[in-house]
Amino acid sequence: MSGIPESNDDLMAECDVETLSGSTKGGQRANKVETGVRLTHRPSGTVVTARRSRSQFRNKALAVAELRRRLEEAARPVKVRRPTKPTKGSKRRRLEAKRQRSEKKANRRPPEV
Repeated sequence: MSGIPESNDDLMAECDVETLSGSTKGGQRANKVETGVRLTHRPSGTVVTARRSRSQFRNKALAVAELRRRLEEAARPVKVRRPTKPTKGSKRRRLEAKRQRSEKKANRRPPEV
């Protein structure tokens, strides 16, 4: 990988970890226990929050996985689009189809007197 640490421990060393109480399943327990995790990746400034689980440990693992996915996506090079032109054959086929469609519609009209 380009610049992204291989292990989760190395990646966590580059992050600020903040715990927060999360609105999740668990009701009163979830409201008073800080199970949510917010990771801020210092080098890139990417912020990831995980509150899905009742477990802080599980939320931390989910946040690290999401952070890794976002960093890999950001490191992927953008594919350059090369403009193309229609071939002569495709132009000919398109114009022929348009001519046939025009003739078909012209034949539907009542004859001119």
